[in-house]
Amino acid sequence: MALLDVTHLTTRFHTRNGVVRAVEDVSFSVEKGQTVGIVGESGSGKSVTCYSLVGLIPQPPGRIHSGKAIFDGVDLLKAEPKHLRRIRGKRISMIFQDPMTSLNPYLKISTQLTEPLEIHDGIKGKAALHKAIDALAEVGIAEPEKRIDSYPHEFSGGMRQRVMIAMALITRPELLICDEPTTALDVTVQKQVLDLIKERQKELDTAVILITHDLAVVHQTCDLVNVMYAGRMIERAETKTLFDHPLHAYTRALMKSIPATHAKGELLYTIPGTPPDLSDPPTGCSFHERNTLGDPSQCIMDSPPEFGEISPNHFAQNCPGCLADKSS
Repeated sequence: MALLDVTHLTTRFHTRNGVVRAVEDVSFSVEKGQTVGIVGESGSGKSVTCYSLVGLIPQPPGRIHSGKAIFDGVDLLKAEPKHLRRIRGKRISMIFQDPMTSLNPYLKISTQLTEPLEIHDGIKGKAALHKAIDALAEVGIAEPEKRIDSYPHEFSGGMRQRVMIAMALITRPELLICDEPTTALDVTVQKQVLDLIKERQKELDTAVILITHDLAVVHQTCDLVNVMYAGRMIERAETKTLFDHPLHAYTRALMKSIPATHAKGELLYTIPGTPPDLSDPPTGCSFHERNTLGDPSQCIMDSPPEFGEISPNHFAQNCPGCLADKSS
């Protein structure tokens, strides 16, 4: 049985300029101890999907129109706010994209690290402080007894991200959601952060959802990959299967955009155009106008292509034009 089972999640934003269909009919699941990637370009709906699960969508203008998100028997989308607060930060934790905007610049690290312990575990005072110091040591921050009383601006970007990881893991959550945890970090620090998450995951048997646009990170860390485009899931498979045999033209285009796949001096491939406006989405295939690796003349134009199993344990939007391979 999956630790988290999301079915037909639909989240929209009702704005003055119309309804933005940020997430449409998205389904996926996460097993205990598994790392599941959600990849796609900026604006594809990755973060909104996960923010919807933990009640972090501002309402209004956001509204969850339909779907279920069953976490250990509890539907997160219908849970009372009080019940959801007991789960969020304790059983489900989140590492946000930019630690500088997620950490309170006015509060010491000690205050921010001990808060989850006080709220969720009832641990206060010196006991909470000792646990916070231990948490900093576990994420590789030197002299944690001294650094615990520092402010966020006194840490480098990589160290702030480590503090965020310590804060997210201090309550030993069952599910960890990582929203672009390595953005703006140099390659060396990026690897250290990813190794740290993986190490703690093995120790705690934590399930991880990794939101990213970096396919190299996905290849290195994930067991299963979900590819999103224009608010919808367009492909899902185990990591090796997806990288060896990508089916959808968008997934193939993402793979082709990886700089390491190009010869030295070769012009880098880019996906033409821009993603569709989700306040006025196309009636049919959302990738039709940007499809250069398939056969756009065969794309479904009168309704969104259905998402289904194309080959064993390999799912994709069943659009003939996007499944066609121009190179074959």
